[in-house]
Amino acid sequence: MKRSYYIVALIMLTFFVISFLTNIIGPLSPEFIHDFKLSDLLAGALPFAFFIAYGVMSIPSSMLVQKYNEKTIMVAAFIVAFLGSLLLAAVPNYLTAMFSLFLIGCGMAMLQVVINPLLRTAGGAENYAFTSVLAQLIFGGASFVSPLVYSYMVAHLNAGDHSGVFSILQPLVPQGLTWISLYWLFTVICLLMFVILLLSKFPKVELQSDEKAGPWESHVKLFKKPVVIAYFIALFCYVGTEQGVSYWMSQFLFEYHKFDPQTTGATAVAYFWGLMTAGGILGLLLLKLIDSRKLLILFSIPAIIFFTLGLFGSAQVSLYSFSIVGFFMSVMYPIIFSLALSSVSEDHGSFAGILVTGIIGGAVVQILIGALGNVIGLRGGMMFLYITFGYMLSIGFWAKPLITNQTVFDKKD
Repeated sequence: MKRSYYIVALIMLTFFVISFLTNIIGPLSPEFIHDFKLSDLLAGALPFAFFIAYGVMSIPSSMLVQKYNEKTIMVAAFIVAFLGSLLLAAVPNYLTAMFSLFLIGCGMAMLQVVINPLLRTAGGAENYAFTSVLAQLIFGGASFVSPLVYSYMVAHLNAGDHSGVFSILQPLVPQGLTWISLYWLFTVICLLMFVILLLSKFPKVELQSDEKAGPWESHVKLFKKPVVIAYFIALFCYVGTEQGVSYWMSQFLFEYHKFDPQTTGATAVAYFWGLMTAGGILGLLLLKLIDSRKLLILFSIPAIIFFTLGLFGSAQVSLYSFSIVGFFMSVMYPIIFSLALSSVSEDHGSFAGILVTGIIGGAVVQILIGALGNVIGLRGGMMFLYITFGYMLSIGFWAKPLITNQTVFDKKD
């Protein structure tokens, strides 16, 4: 099959946009809380609205992509995300924020289902390992950039800058809600992606057996297996933990240490994602030297230690420790996902759909932290993450994959 480097580049751009839109929610959490006068519980409902969309859309999208072509699903995804971004930009309040984040989440879930098989086809199956890693690095890079863009835009708008693009944004952004400018930016980005996709010619994608969603019966059959439940909980815990740290850390740093969320807090979140990307590169190298289960244990323990320093350390220790947690969380998602797929012998496509649905952990855990935060304070609420961290650490001890990752020390046939 003819390779399409244009489509590969377009997919990389899509990964960047998904991350740029998704991982800004954490740096914005103090703004949501302050401007909409929210309790921790109501603040936790915002990421709930976003991540529950993955639970709603992941498996149906897997089925829809087999009925319609990839271009149609991607175009539809950006229309949905465009409507979500425009809604919050034009009518900023708590209810529209909830509905907006749900719509953007639906669009991002639709894209996630399409782009991995498309990347394999456009870049070539023989290059898939490389292009997948490149995509994850770009995803991490966008998560690093988006909080910095937020700080830059807010600083210029607060200073009354009327030059260039800020002359257009000033009349559109309500007084005291300069962060809304980001959702006008998202609206433009989604519109541009819609136009680019509409003008692009896509290759025909033949899904491999492990990429096909399978009927509902196969999902039901899998859910009867304890190992499937165990790994669904694992993905639930991972996303809940990742978002639990990245969403609440800026508010925590403001509440307990008085760091400005628009500058210092946003930068701390940016470095959380930046260090996660750096840790992912190191993790790739270490997976060639160490069994993935041992590596999961070796990275989980320091993650828990730095998370503890973040919660209970001094202002400066807390500021840096939360960001460093990202470095040690970097290997958790790929290791857990690969261990999961290596632990069943059939229905990998359906199992992958179930695992992706575990992204709803990003929704449920935030509600739990918010609810606990209302009762015992945000520090006490975030301590719930010791349970999710502990579960991920335990996987390194009980996982029994049918195939383990090959290291340079393994004997070759």
